[in-house]
Amino acid sequence: MDTKKGYHCAYEIHYHIGFPVKYRKALLSEQIVQTIKIISLAIQERYALEIEQIGCDQDHIHLLCSAHPKYAPGKIVRLFKSITARELFKRFPNLKQELWGGEFWSDGYYISTVSERGNWKIVERYIEAQGKNSQQKQLRLL
Repeated sequence: MDTKKGYHCAYEIHYHIGFPVKYRKALLSEQIVQTIKIISLAIQERYALEIEQIGCDQDHIHLLCSAHPKYAPGKIVRLFKSITARELFKRFPNLKQELWGGEFWSDGYYISTVSERGNWKIVERYIEAQGKNSQQKQLRLL
């Protein structure tokens, strides 16, 4: 995982995102999962997201992804859910028989940030120590 650079920033942001299929239906067959992975490649290119890993159980999905800070985590979820649902319904029309209301994904989601470098205690101590000892050498986070 490398630090990425935008025009006016450097960032290393990784999210673990999880959300279920509507009504927790076990619809994520191997064929559906492969299609989601293909759709994800197009999402990556269009929105400058990096979907680093996709894992699925039969009724929910987990993503490990990275994105520019201009994208709020909720926006990433909305983009992924709306585009994949639309494309899945186009490619697999029989899915609409399983799900009424025209939605593939459930409304809720889980999201957390993931870091390769730091841990909570180190950052907490660093912030707590700010301004207490001016002779102390600054901790390098990046």
